[in-house]
Amino acid sequence: MRTPRIIVAIGLALAASACLSTPPIAGPLPTDAPLRSEILAFAEKDRVSPPPACPVLFVGSSSIRLWSTLTEDMAPLPVINRGFGGSTIAQANSYFDRIVTPYRPRAIVIYSGENDIDSGAQPNEVIERFKTFLKLKDARLGDTPVFYIAAKPSKLRADQFPRQTAANAGIRALADARADLHFIDVVSAMLDDGKPKDLYVEDGLHMSPAGYAIWRDLVMNALVDAGIPGRSCD
Repeated sequence: MRTPRIIVAIGLALAASACLSTPPIAGPLPTDAPLRSEILAFAEKDRVSPPPACPVLFVGSSSIRLWSTLTEDMAPLPVINRGFGGSTIAQANSYFDRIVTPYRPRAIVIYSGENDIDSGAQPNEVIERFKTFLKLKDARLGDTPVFYIAAKPSKLRADQFPRQTAANAGIRALADARADLHFIDVVSAMLDDGKPKDLYVEDGLHMSPAGYAIWRDLVMNALVDAGIPGRSCD
């Protein structure tokens, strides 16, 4: 059952006076930079329509990028969607000061790591890349909370479940040791007798609305439980 939005609205009202908006960092981007056009499009979008103050920032790969109902699913929390391409954690790290730092978010929700594994990275490499993401966050944004969505069990990548599981376990262990990191386990809700539920579009990789409905509830509940609606931004 969804958390009543009135709880979120009350928290937002209490925190609103402390929220400030900071425009994204501009600067030249190498012509051969991966997914360059999408990163530049974010900057142009922010120029034309300034982003909301003190948002919950969603960043990561196509599962975030394709979350078309994100704004309404997280309402009344202000959100920014900065999912791009079929990106990896390594690429999120590379673009951190373009797609994370400038927004001064009240919280960061990240879905990334699945593509790292698909491109050949071992679980320990995924974990180390995510540790780099956290180091960047610590340096730029202090104690801003991070919510890591576990690598999902898609039909197309069933053979990668063991590596996904190992990476998920490593990042869950990080969350157990850090007050600013929360692990969102979407895997259990997306499996039936150990096999992926019918939550995907034709490619067997990207989620249908039914899949996003599961994410919606789990993510919103995690944000509310952590007090994010009432959190202010520096």
